[in-house]
Amino acid sequence: MEQLAKTMPSVIIGICAMTVGYHLMEGLITMLLAREYNPDFSYGKGVGNAFFCSFYRVATLGSGAGVAAVIYLGENGVEHSIGFGLYMLQYAFHKISIALFSVIFFCVSWNYMYAHFSSYMWLLMAGYAVTIIITLILILLCCSTAFHKVLFQFLDWLDRKLNRRFDVQIASLRGECQMLERASKHIIKKKRLVVEVILLSTVRNAFWYGIPYLIFAGHTEVTLVQTMAVTSLSIMLAAVIPAPGGIGSTELVFTSLFAGIVGTGLAGSAALLYRFATFIFPFILGLFIVIARRIQGRKDTYD
Repeated sequence: MEQLAKTMPSVIIGICAMTVGYHLMEGLITMLLAREYNPDFSYGKGVGNAFFCSFYRVATLGSGAGVAAVIYLGENGVEHSIGFGLYMLQYAFHKISIALFSVIFFCVSWNYMYAHFSSYMWLLMAGYAVTIIITLILILLCCSTAFHKVLFQFLDWLDRKLNRRFDVQIASLRGECQMLERASKHIIKKKRLVVEVILLSTVRNAFWYGIPYLIFAGHTEVTLVQTMAVTSLSIMLAAVIPAPGGIGSTELVFTSLFAGIVGTGLAGSAALLYRFATFIFPFILGLFIVIARRIQGRKDTYD
């Protein structure tokens, strides 16, 4: 709050507008995927889902966003098992878009990035590698029969060692994975849709990755392209650190990368404002969606 009080109103309005743009794009992506299962799924419902998930991402420190998405999609004509697969694939496409965005802007700003981060190049490559591995595991978990076979062979072996204590849970998980596989393969087969969603996700990221430029403008000579290159890199690297909702890891990596460019003070301030714009502000807007659903639920109950 102190940092917000020190920031020009025009900057606050700008960063809030950027996060609204991000969620409008997110709503479009959700609509395109959901319409594969419910042709009547509207753009407004896609945007509502984006802000609904943002509310629960903060309320549960990141752990409940996926569950919230499945529930919201289920209430709007997408079965829960299908909604789970849809969300998993959308998250995998999100991870791909982060890496793609970072690679593009890293290459475009190669001389600038190499000058500032050449001594950490092996760490950066490790970050890219981990991101790719996580994405591949997500995709395999969604739609690979062979991966599921190996996974359940391991779980069955482990269950035998534990005197069959988890037979019921493993059987339930097996059924869920079969439904997940059927739902995911339907989307994976639509190559044009997959490419379109990944490209839209990459464009969507520009709304958030451009936020630091609005904060730095007038304080430093760093360009928009350079800012996006460093921001995308910091978000990608922070994502491989296991922290609830990216809290702490995002600020740490963001501040560390920008400190050598704009100074520690300005980098730390930008990290706080970035957290507000991408985490707290969407949560506030999502709160109105939650309240509206509660009011509608009570009306339906009385009716």
